[in-house]
Amino acid sequence: MKYLQIFFVALVAFEHIYFMILEMFYWDKPKGLKAFGMKLEDAKVSKTLAKNQGLYNGFLAAGLIWALLNENNFEEIALFFLICVTIAGIYGSYTTKNIKLFYVQSIPAILGILTLIL
Repeated sequence: MKYLQIFFVALVAFEHIYFMILEMFYWDKPKGLKAFGMKLEDAKVSKTLAKNQGLYNGFLAAGLIWALLNENNFEEIALFFLICVTIAGIYGSYTTKNIKLFYVQSIPAILGILTLIL
């Protein structure tokens, strides 16, 4: 079970590193526009907000990586950050009316939570 826990924590951490990169560096580039279904004009207007959002995703990834590196408190740290990711995914999918966000962000985190508490 420990390997499955590590797998899900690492998966969610890598996802959030990817989100951070997309939001901070590719928001108004073709890759970012495609990923978020945005028009260039809208992306340029919201670029500063996207960088801020990317930074938060980076912090979530950092917390999950911290959990992976901390043998003594792995479960506690991972659980906290996976819950944060789950809530962010639920809130994000609700406010943007984009259910895909829930599946991509929250489902892997929920699966990670389940491996930790079962």
